[in-house]
Amino acid sequence: MDKSMLGDLDGLPEEDKMRMAAMVEQLQIRDSLRMYNSLVERCFTDCVDTFRRKTLDKQEESCVRRCAEKFLKHSMRVGMRFAELNQGVATPD
Repeated sequence: MDKSMLGDLDGLPEEDKMRMAAMVEQLQIRDSLRMYNSLVERCFTDCVDTFRRKTLDKQEESCVRRCAEKFLKHSMRVGMRFAELNQGVATPD
């Protein structure tokens, strides 16, 4: 985990720093799982029309691939924009 994400924790005891790092890691895992579940649900709903066979047909597979790529590109762009905005807000002490 990136230490900069925890901010300035120098004044905290080591045990509290470890607890904070574990909490941040759990939140990151939870957010990653939420994003993945959202991606799967959205692309499945948009792309899969019937359940004729066990595998996706070519059209469904192509749709899922495009949907996933768009979703991930959008998520990356939002993350980059959020980081840009955070850098503008941060003030040196």
